[in-house]
Amino acid sequence: MNFSVLLSLMLCLLTAAPGVVVVQAFAPVVSTSASSRVQSASSTTSLNAIGVLAKKAKQAALREYVKKGVEDNVMEVYKSMKAKAKEITDDDLKNSTPGPLQQAITKRKGTITVIAEFKRKNSEAENGVINESFDPEVLSPTFREYGASAVAVMADERMGGCTYDDLKAFVTEQRRAEREVPGPIPVINNDLVVDELQIARSAAYNCGACVIQYAICKEECQELLKAAKAVDLEVIVAVTSQEEAQAAIDLGARILSVIHVDGIDNKVAVISNLNIPENAQVAMIANVMAKKNKQLQEIEEAWGLRDKGFHCAWVGEALFKSGADFTEHPGAIIKAMRSKSSLKWASPNAAGGKGEGAREYLGDIMM
Repeated sequence: MNFSVLLSLMLCLLTAAPGVVVVQAFAPVVSTSASSRVQSASSTTSLNAIGVLAKKAKQAALREYVKKGVEDNVMEVYKSMKAKAKEITDDDLKNSTPGPLQQAITKRKGTITVIAEFKRKNSEAENGVINESFDPEVLSPTFREYGASAVAVMADERMGGCTYDDLKAFVTEQRRAEREVPGPIPVINNDLVVDELQIARSAAYNCGACVIQYAICKEECQELLKAAKAVDLEVIVAVTSQEEAQAAIDLGARILSVIHVDGIDNKVAVISNLNIPENAQVAMIANVMAKKNKQLQEIEEAWGLRDKGFHCAWVGEALFKSGADFTEHPGAIIKAMRSKSSLKWASPNAAGGKGEGAREYLGDIMM
């Protein structure tokens, strides 16, 4: 396990209240390359161990939420969801048709869409916290107007620094754009979902989708998928390996997100040679992790993922890197990722106006 991750976990455990496990660190990157199998096995073990602690912490937080009192509208949705979920069969999950989110992130071949993620805790931001000028009221329209297909909110205060109030703020702002062009985009709850109550809360807050991490909730995954279907909530199942991806598809998941995997080829390996049922449509999302530099290599990675068959790039911390050019703000980065530029003819390095493809790149990012 990475030393910094281990140290963070130890500090969290030492400062936690009795009976409550607090986890602030998340998983290390998993490598699937043949040359690093030993490291991959170690990382996977660490990922699973941290996942167990994170799950317990979230369950403790949910107990506190229930103790304080669940909102009436959430409880109403929860009761209705429980009743409807009993009638949903395994075949109902497997025969689901694409919902609004899946349609929004799945465009024609040769293009890639972007899911823009918001979280207040951000290693790429000064002091580890996003500047107050980048609040939901500012970023929500920016994400929409610059072409993001959806916005995700990491509504977990320990890991992302956000609460469900931030989630509601994004939903409210997007709904105000119903008569505008471009219109509202789906809002995704990226809380660490471990219980049906979070599904009901997401639906009650008018989210379009939520995220379920297969490695953490593989035992409950099918039950959570049925609960989400009962309230017309789309689900993104996050996976870290080809085995997890196949298992999720077999349960009826139709939107997969590859997380904690570094490198284009390693991400592609997760979604390669999957057994997808005939006539089933599965959207593939790749998490583009921020690079530890002031360049914009993440844009090149998005282009590479597009060329390898991914439908969508999930981008979080990379949106808040301070670049050398004034155009390098969240909206410009989204627009550049969606551009038709290629690794052969253009590069973020062309932002200086020099080299082959510079004109195309600058034209894309400035529009």
